[in-house]
Amino acid sequence: MSIGNSPEDERPIEGVSEDVSEEARPTVGRALQQARIAAGLTVDDISSATRVRIAIVHAIEADDFAPCGGDVYARGHIRTLAKAVRLDPAELLARYDADHGGRPAPTPAAPLFEAERIRPERRGPNWTAAMVAAIVAVIGFVGFTFVKGGDDGGSEASVAEGAQPTAGKSATASARPKKPADPKPTDSAIAAAPRDKVTVKVSATDGRSWISAKDHSGRLLFDGLLKQGDSKTFQDNEKVNLVLGDAGAIELFVNGKKIEDDFQPGAVERLTYTKGDPQAG
Repeated sequence: MSIGNSPEDERPIEGVSEDVSEEARPTVGRALQQARIAAGLTVDDISSATRVRIAIVHAIEADDFAPCGGDVYARGHIRTLAKAVRLDPAELLARYDADHGGRPAPTPAAPLFEAERIRPERRGPNWTAAMVAAIVAVIGFVGFTFVKGGDDGGSEASVAEGAQPTAGKSATASARPKKPADPKPTDSAIAAAPRDKVTVKVSATDGRSWISAKDHSGRLLFDGLLKQGDSKTFQDNEKVNLVLGDAGAIELFVNGKKIEDDFQPGAVERLTYTKGDPQAG
């Protein structure tokens, strides 16, 4: 008689290793939280960069997706937050779908876009209407000039000849739309930066990077993703505060002078620049 387990009892139970491996993986919220902390970003930083409210960021990191308002919006927030902390959105969305009964039915693109990031629509001036009004005014002026020349007697030809260049010049001047002034300083303005202000130019020369810029009062000047080759210029009377998500991809010019700091790729830098010689605060 043998004492102990039978051979059948000693055989490994199928599926146990897979279950343990599956449980060892971090949840969607935990993965997002770990990646944010590893990037040196706060919840406020992520909320400012993604336009996702702070309360929703906290809820998602706690794996509570009810405040998102549904699976479609939850998936949109997960995708946005994953990009901000440099995680693969597809892997997190697959995990979310597995935990919540599969992927939802497709929805129109417009509501999802508005849920992730809402931006005000800018409308330019109606130059077509302005041109039509100018042309009508010129035609009326020319007609009045011809009528007045006929009443004077004998001066019709001279008036008509004198009126044509004026009408053509007026039509050209009135029909030509004026470009709205660009509020952002140009490269030439950077080269001759005013001494009574601090001027900072940020260029993504070696890759893309998330950046945030605030003035001396804490007012947000810009935050978002700066793609490779793009530049942004900021100006304030006292100081400009910067947060660089990937400082190694950024080239800085402060008050017309290039900053030679050796920023490392992937490093998060918090910088403050003031008037005078370039100097990180």
